[in-house]
Amino acid sequence: MTGRPASPVLPPPLRAPLGLIAVLAALTVAALGVLYAGHGEPGTVDRWIVPPTADSVRPPWRYVALATDFLGEPVGAAALVLAAVTVCLLLRRPQAALFAVAGTGVAVVTATLLKFLVGRTIHGDGNLSYPSGHTAFLTALALATALLAAGRPGLGRAVGTSLVLGAALAAGAAMGWAQVSLGAHYPTDVLGGWCTALASVPATAWLLDRTAGPRGRRHRHR
Repeated sequence: MTGRPASPVLPPPLRAPLGLIAVLAALTVAALGVLYAGHGEPGTVDRWIVPPTADSVRPPWRYVALATDFLGEPVGAAALVLAAVTVCLLLRRPQAALFAVAGTGVAVVTATLLKFLVGRTIHGDGNLSYPSGHTAFLTALALATALLAAGRPGLGRAVGTSLVLGAALAAGAAMGWAQVSLGAHYPTDVLGGWCTALASVPATAWLLDRTAGPRGRRHRHR
């Protein structure tokens, strides 16, 4: 029986550039984690970006920040992932649907484990802050969605890479702004969360493609 092979979730032209970006992002996460391990105060970079005397964001922007923050909460995050999975299934891309779940899941689990490993806190009440899980989640979902679009024929490496990084930057900037504005994270926590997604999502995509590859070949030779 002849069947159409599943499209890879990590487009082959993007493997090299995203692989390099993933390595650099992982090094950044590690460096920041070592630098701020066990700290409970903002660092020099954090104070430069957000002065200690800065007020929290006020209405109406505070409502925008709260709405954005909700997208990283369990209910909001589940709704976004469900929507992404539904779109993938409607497009007959079950591998992409699995990737939407796995990519975001790995990013969030990695961020959570790093919080306990690094032990950085905020507000002096034991709230673990590095890296930002909200930022890691929304960035990971944006990456997974953008990779689906970047896999379309004819886009090319440059356009595909720009599309994926642009989506990751937009999602990370939006959630990062909300987290810092609401006082939930330091700016370097947000950077760590963003880089956590950049490191984990391409790796997850590569592993899924490697796992699906042998099955696809057997399917074609039936």
